[in-house]
Amino acid sequence: MATSNPVVRYLESRKNLTGSACGIAGIALSFTGAAGSLWSVVVVALYAAGALIAPPERPPAPAFPNAEEQLDALRADFATLRAYLAEVELPPAAAERLTEWDTLVEALLEPGWVTDPEHLRVLARAVRQDVPEAVDTFVRTRWWSRVTPGAEPPERHLGRQLAALREEAGRIAAALQDAEAIRQEAHTRYLEERGRS
Repeated sequence: MATSNPVVRYLESRKNLTGSACGIAGIALSFTGAAGSLWSVVVVALYAAGALIAPPERPPAPAFPNAEEQLDALRADFATLRAYLAEVELPPAAAERLTEWDTLVEALLEPGWVTDPEHLRVLARAVRQDVPEAVDTFVRTRWWSRVTPGAEPPERHLGRQLAALREEAGRIAAALQDAEAIRQEAHTRYLEERGRS
């Protein structure tokens, strides 16, 4: 764990530790008599040499969540979104489209399916941003449309938005299906070629 105190940071640094090890070697040389009367200069010189040759400090790499951790967080956010959507009153057509999207995303979020970071990003954006924004905008606009009759019905926009999101999730499912088909064909070819040899 990094500390903010520069003295403590230097004492724990590679330069100080390497220099100290070389300085201890200089003290050992002094006890054997190899350093002579200049033993203190030898110890300081060896400490300085060790500090100079020590590898530089490098900050630790940032620890980002791996795909499985991201998927777990997305599943939790999906559950939160479902709880929100259960409280919102939607027109039947929009509710049906939302149910289709929900069913497809639930299947995609099952363990072992979505591993591509791009697919994960698309699903995360839909769950965390697109669907909540579409539904919230519909709820707000529906209130205003009651006040100003004659405006375009907000149900139409919500339906189009949900259809686009369903199509986007469908493309991910189709890509996963294609990948599994290719994997199955490759395994069949491998088994057939192995049987011939």
